[in-house]
Amino acid sequence: MGLGTDMTTATMDLKQHIRGIPDFPKPGILFYDISTLMRNADAWQVAMGRVTHAVAPWAPDMLAAIESRGFLTAAPLASRLGCGLVMLRKPGKLPGETVAHSYELEYGSDTLHIQADAIVPGQRVVVMDDLLATGGTLAASIALLRKVGANVVGASVLVELTALGGRARLDVPVRALVSYDD
Repeated sequence: MGLGTDMTTATMDLKQHIRGIPDFPKPGILFYDISTLMRNADAWQVAMGRVTHAVAPWAPDMLAAIESRGFLTAAPLASRLGCGLVMLRKPGKLPGETVAHSYELEYGSDTLHIQADAIVPGQRVVVMDDLLATGGTLAASIALLRKVGANVVGASVLVELTALGGRARLDVPVRALVSYDD
């Protein structure tokens, strides 16, 4: 199935392919569901093309994917860019020796792990996730990557909730595919 003549890669509005689910996972939260974007072959190809275009200038050696939805964008992007991929995971999910970083979130605390030998010190790394909201998880991921010697050159997300100010917590450039102000 190809792109129709009325919808080109340059003009496709990807927000039309991201579904808003009210009161998920709890009342008062509007959840931006990227599964509807991913299951539309044309929209997903356009999205990955735009993310590739945004991240390529950083010339990463490695992409670091945040569990679990970060895996969905980082894997195809690493293939397109010809770079490696490492996973940042919750405790107990990675084999071998790991390095951990614990951090506070608005609703509690969390911990991310990376395999101790995943990064060669000095490698250029771009961290990937599906969503930037308050910035806590991305900031923790950057701190964890720096613990193992990464040169974190940027962050990329599919969706940014600009009203929550997460970008201000990050000290690397951020590229978001789409932004919502609410």
